Amino acid sequence: MNEDFTIIHIDETDSTNHWLMQQRDPCVVVADYQTAGKGCGSNTWESERGKNLTFSMLIHPESLLASRQFRITEVTSVALCETLEDNLLQQVTIKWPNDIYVGDRKLCGMLIENRLQGSVIKDSIIGIGLNVNQRVFQSDAPNPVSLCQLLDRELSREALLQAFLIRFNAVWNREDVSACYRQRLYRKGEYHPYSDASGPFTAMLTDVLPDGRLLLVDKESHERIYHFKEVQFLI
Repeated sequence: MNEDFTIIHIDETDSTNHWLMQQRDPCVVVADYQTAGKGCGSNTWESERGKNLTFSMLIHPESLLASRQFRITEVTSVALCETLEDNLLQQVTIKWPNDIYVGDRKLCGMLIENRLQGSVIKDSIIGIGLNVNQRVFQSDAPNPVSLCQLLDRELSREALLQAFLIRFNAVWNREDVSACYRQRLYRKGEYHPYSDASGPFTAMLTDVLPDGRLLLVDKESHERIYHFKEVQFLI
């Protein structure tokens, strides 16, 4: 992919993902404030007006099969991690499937909505909320953190966006994307607490399957495989 994105700035919208639903050409819409910013599932996203980078991008994946749509998550997550590490100079990880973490704190989240046409992806809208210059978080979210809190200085949201878009195009064409995604997985290779419909348990995160399902192995050496929202990380 080598998209030349048109960037549209707006003051306020309910959701940048929703705003892009009516667009056809590849573009990026950036909002200073979202009145109904969403994360995955029923999650909401807290963002102080004008402080963070809240945007969505519309792409047309070239002949990407619907069965391979998890690649969009892999590419976006890896591109974000590499962009952020250029500024933080410390490790950035991916909490499955696509939250971006520094240590045990959430720096960035995303919501990806794919529209299919037969067996291929017609287009994909990638919504991203990156905590940039917000110093205080008011909601009951357990572990948010911003770049400003980590670096004790403000950063240019525009420069971060441009750097990410360049990295996104470059990462899309790399053959090692899946491996890079798995190498960056938060908690990989260590025992940690989780919870599913049957209650809490301890397991090791060992892999993410090609279709995006999470593979855990508990202390009794039983494999546990989960779709998104079927398991909770206990932090």
